[in-house]
Amino acid sequence: MQLELDTKVIVLVAGLLLMWALGLGALKYRQMSTSADGAAHRYVDIAHRAALMYSFAALVLAVLAQFSAWPVPVDLAAASVVLLFFVAAIAGYTVHGIRRDTENQFVDPIPGTHLFMALLIVGEIGGTAVLVAGFAVQQFGPS
Repeated sequence: MQLELDTKVIVLVAGLLLMWALGLGALKYRQMSTSADGAAHRYVDIAHRAALMYSFAALVLAVLAQFSAWPVPVDLAAASVVLLFFVAAIAGYTVHGIRRDTENQFVDPIPGTHLFMALLIVGEIGGTAVLVAGFAVQQFGPS
């Protein structure tokens, strides 16, 4: 079976997120091996785990899109919103971990942090809901 464009793109992004996670694992190891306490910076650890989890979450999005009732552009748009926020979150964690500039990004947050979080919540839940609804309609709707 040939995959639809939306599924191909999402699986590719999942693979890239996994590669990013592996690179972050190397950074985490480097920080652990050179620190006095044997630990990587908190945000390097968070970025590593988030990238791993998001790579697998992206595969769930791919399956939902592949078996969705919605047109490919709808599924691709919904998944793109979710994936964009996955990437933005990992990037933010990575920057904090490399810069070692905070132990908690919500203590003295930069302007726009809370707006970004609100958009992330709406975007990730909303985009995923579109894909879940498309899957449910296709798989459980009237035949």
